[in-house]
Amino acid sequence: MTADNFPGTVPSPPPGTVPTAPPAQVPMTAPPGAWAAAPSAPQPQFAQSQPAPQPLPQFQPAPQQPWPAPAVAVAAQPAAPDAWARPTGLGLAYVPPAQSLPAAQQEFLAVRSEVGKAIVGQAEAVSGLLIGLLCDGHVLLEGVPGVAKTLLVRSLAASLDLEMKRVQFTPDLMPGDVTGSLIYDAQAARFDFRPGPVFTNLLLADEINRTPPKTQASLLEAMEERQVTSDGVTHPLPEPFMVIATQNPVEYEGTYPLPEAQLDRFLLKLALPLPAREDEIQVLTRHASGFDPRDLGGAGLRPVTNAAQLAAARAAAARVRVDPPVLGYITDLCRATRSAPSVALGVSPRGATALMKAARAWAWLTGRDFVTPDDVKALAIPALNHRIQVRTEAQMDGTTAAHVVANVLATLPVPR
Repeated sequence: MTADNFPGTVPSPPPGTVPTAPPAQVPMTAPPGAWAAAPSAPQPQFAQSQPAPQPLPQFQPAPQQPWPAPAVAVAAQPAAPDAWARPTGLGLAYVPPAQSLPAAQQEFLAVRSEVGKAIVGQAEAVSGLLIGLLCDGHVLLEGVPGVAKTLLVRSLAASLDLEMKRVQFTPDLMPGDVTGSLIYDAQAARFDFRPGPVFTNLLLADEINRTPPKTQASLLEAMEERQVTSDGVTHPLPEPFMVIATQNPVEYEGTYPLPEAQLDRFLLKLALPLPAREDEIQVLTRHASGFDPRDLGGAGLRPVTNAAQLAAARAAAARVRVDPPVLGYITDLCRATRSAPSVALGVSPRGATALMKAARAWAWLTGRDFVTPDDVKALAIPALNHRIQVRTEAQMDGTTAAHVVANVLATLPVPR
C-alpha cells in the first residue's frame, strides 16, 4: 500500500513530470449537531499565577557539647610480681631516673651520658645500640649524610672500651678484604691466614649498600655464626662482636640494596633523623668552642664499662620474665603483618624472636624484671620494619613498612 491509498493525501506526480503546487485542502465539514454533542476539552489555565515557593527551613546545628575530659587511669601498685600489664608508655628516648635503677643498670646506662658528650640528640639511636649489645645482635643505621652515624659508633666503642674497626664498602671491595685471606709465606713455604677487619668487637660497615652482593654476603657467616671459614678452617670471632652497618636512604644510584635474607640478620633498623633546631644550635656551639670529632678524648669521653660487665648485663637481661599473654601478643603482631593486604612478605619467626629479645632488653634497661605490652610497642617498628616487603602498588600509594606496623599496633587488641 502506498501513500496514495490513504485518504487526505496528495497523490505523487508520475515520473518525468514537473511537480506542481498541491491543490488547496478543502476542510471537511461535519453534519449539523455533531460537534454540539461532544464535550469541550478542558483548556489549561495559563493565566493563573503559581503559588510562590516557600523558603527552605534553615538548618540549625545542634548545640556543641564539650568533650568529656579523658579519664586518667592511675596504675595501682601490683599486689603480685606477675602484674606485667602495668602500662609504662616509655619510648626509646626515655631516660629513667638513676636513683630508681639497680647498680647494674646505672653502670650500663652511663654509656648514654658518655656518648652525649660527642653526640647531640639521637637518644633513640643510642638506646637502640645498647639494646643491640644486650641482645648480642646487629644494628642497621639509616640516615642522610652528616647526621653523625660514624661518630655515634666511635663514641659508643670509646665508652665501652671495645675495639672498633671501620670498613668503607665500595663497588670494588672483595669478600677477602672484609673477612681475611690466605697469604703465601715464602720462608715457611705455606699459606697463612691473615685476618680481616671483621675480627674486632664493633665493626662499622659504612655504606654497606654500595658494595656488590657477594661482598655483602661475606658477612652472613660472621653475623650469624660468629666465625669466619677460610680454606676449610674455621676462625672464631672475638667476643663481643657486633656489626653496625650504615646506609643512605635518599641515594640509590650505584647502590646494591640489601636482600631480605641479609636484612633479616639485623636485630634493629634505626633511623637517624635530622636534628631539631635546638639540637643543631648546640652542635654549632660545640664546634665553635673547639670540639674536634676526631679527638674523642679531648671531648671528655672515657670508658664507663667493659666487656666483662657487658657479659653480666646480657645474662641479667636474659632473665627478664616474658609472660604467656605477652608472648601471644608478639605472635599475633607478627602474624598480622603476613596477612595485611599491602604486604608481599611479612615478618618471619626470626623477627618475632628478635622483637621479644629487644623488648626484654629494654625492660631491663628501664629497671623492670618483666616485659609489658608497651615494651613490645616501643620496639615493634625498629625490630620489624626492615623485615616487611610492601607490595609495589601499595608503595606507589605511599605505604611503607613502618605504616604497616603502626596500623597493626593500632588495631591489635592489647592483653590486659
